[in-house]
Amino acid sequence: MLTILLYLALGAAAGLLSGLFGIGGGLVIVPVLITTFAVLDMPAEVAIHMAIGTSLATIVITSMSAVYAHHQRGNVDWDVVKRLVPGVLIGAYLGGLLADQFPAWLLERLLAFFLLAVALQMIFGFKPDPDRRLPGPLGLTSAGSVIGALSALFGIGGATLTVPFLRWCSVLMNKAVGTSATLAFPVALGGVTSYILNGWQHPALPEWTLGYIYLPAFLGIVIASTQCVRFGAALGTKMSQTVLQRSFAGLLTLLGLRLLLG
Repeated sequence: MLTILLYLALGAAAGLLSGLFGIGGGLVIVPVLITTFAVLDMPAEVAIHMAIGTSLATIVITSMSAVYAHHQRGNVDWDVVKRLVPGVLIGAYLGGLLADQFPAWLLERLLAFFLLAVALQMIFGFKPDPDRRLPGPLGLTSAGSVIGALSALFGIGGATLTVPFLRWCSVLMNKAVGTSATLAFPVALGGVTSYILNGWQHPALPEWTLGYIYLPAFLGIVIASTQCVRFGAALGTKMSQTVLQRSFAGLLTLLGLRLLLG
């Protein structure tokens, strides 16, 4: 019962964060699931892969609500979404293939350093050039491939990279968040397909799995998160761009330190 309640609480937090920051909740889900699976004595060799795969599976569902909420508020640049999607899908699938080759300890360390690096950049060195604009089709496809690959590698919705990239290209913070939330769906879809195929019939997997997706955690998180995402999106529209960006960076810092320090 405590485990079920934990999954529901985690889903509620993920939904709020998905709507507020456009991050899909994966930045919270992956570290918490890693700890939860360790408490449940799941094999260490597949625990982090299951945490990442399960996170991506939940983002496929939660991102749908986030997309609708941000679209209703006019925060999605659909032209940018269309140009980034092809690269995002390809990169996400390849990122899942790459993650399957990494040992668990290396994935944890890479995720921690990744979160801290992005947070520091946003806090100290992130000053968009007002004259910089989005690149052309080839540049956006390339950027989408990198965003998709790293997002699938770490089990996140893509906003950790997409938001800074769009801000660097002088896109307003609210638009960057809404567009990033929309891109979370193709990121998660490409990544989760890879994690299902790569984890299929792995000998160390526990019961109730679909590849590297742990179904009890997936269901608990999805049930709660889909109910909370609209509240996060509504709150995000009331916050200033400065507060939103600093809050985003602070969240990344806390989670990165938590992973790095164990």
